[in-house]
Amino acid sequence: MSWPVAELDAVRRLRALASAIPGAYVAERVIAAPFAVVWAVAGDLEREFGTFEPDMRDVTVESAGPDGRLVARARSRYGMRARFDVDLAPGWCWMQSRFLLVGLAATAVPEGTLVAQTGGVRVPGRAALVPWGVRPAGEKALARLAARVGERAS
Repeated sequence: MSWPVAELDAVRRLRALASAIPGAYVAERVIAAPFAVVWAVAGDLEREFGTFEPDMRDVTVESAGPDGRLVARARSRYGMRARFDVDLAPGWCWMQSRFLLVGLAATAVPEGTLVAQTGGVRVPGRAALVPWGVRPAGEKALARLAARVGERAS
């Protein structure tokens, strides 16, 4: 006898993870561009991530492990710095630092690409996010991502 297996696309996976985090909000947007075009921007941590993620200025990948996980250093627009453990794959990016969390997922849909984002300031000692500003930050990130994809496609 075998157990049933549920296959989740990246966006459903992000929704599932975020649902277990108090204070998390998942912003979603369909971008009218093919998955490959959208992910070329969304998944490019060092050159593109800071163009659409509101609080990030730049991200530098420092190392990659044998399991494909990355260690990255990020600097905010306000000068703060953080070390992130990153799980990056096509359609999936999960970044966690001691105090921050950013999740980004994408999947192809008939209208283009469905992209979802969650993130925020982590509550020390708890699996929770500070809820203030999470919703507008996620929606702003996806609007900026859509604009950046439009710029690249032009």
